Amino acid sequence: MLLERADINPNTADTQYGRTPLWLAAKAGHDGVVKLLLERDDIDPNAADAAYGRTPLWWSVRHGYEGVVKLLLERDGLDPNIIETKYGRTPILMAAGGGHEGIVKLLLEREDINPNTPDSRYRQTPLLRAAQGGDEAVTKLLLEVKDINPNAADTKYGRTSLWWAAGGGNEEVVRLLLERKDINPDLPDLSGRTPLN
Repeated sequence: MLLERADINPNTADTQYGRTPLWLAAKAGHDGVVKLLLERDDIDPNAADAAYGRTPLWWSVRHGYEGVVKLLLERDGLDPNIIETKYGRTPILMAAGGGHEGIVKLLLEREDINPNTPDSRYRQTPLLRAAQGGDEAVTKLLLEVKDINPNAADTKYGRTSLWWAAGGGNEEVVRLLLERKDINPDLPDLSGRTPLN
């Protein structure tokens, strides 16, 4: 009923944290409310909160709300690469790190997704996060991306995806990584230890 009024601004954010109605609905996983809001031409699908720059897409990915993510990704004007400001994490990084296979698939279907964008804190990439978590399905999806860099290392420990997978005993993820011709299995971490060590 509120959205039927001409004098309602659906992008009005709260004054404390800068959260819009779409942001709150996406964070809570309310598919129906998100759908209603996205039907309006004047809704801003990229409106981030004032505290950490986290968008409705970022939060719905973080919580694994695949239905909300799908609705948001169908919206014209949505930027799926907006980086939150606290740790510099993209939605695809959050999806990969959270093991949200369906959401990673949805994001990778877009031509404007950069799957190599690392966070700003430790320079971890989506592939590194998936391998670190031992997530075979997400690792496989990311390795199918043409431009993926399997040798990217984080800056905290200097460890690659292969290093993390081997260190965690994730045999299947190690196998997937070693199938790549461009993988370097001898890259040491900052302590000089290789994945074999």
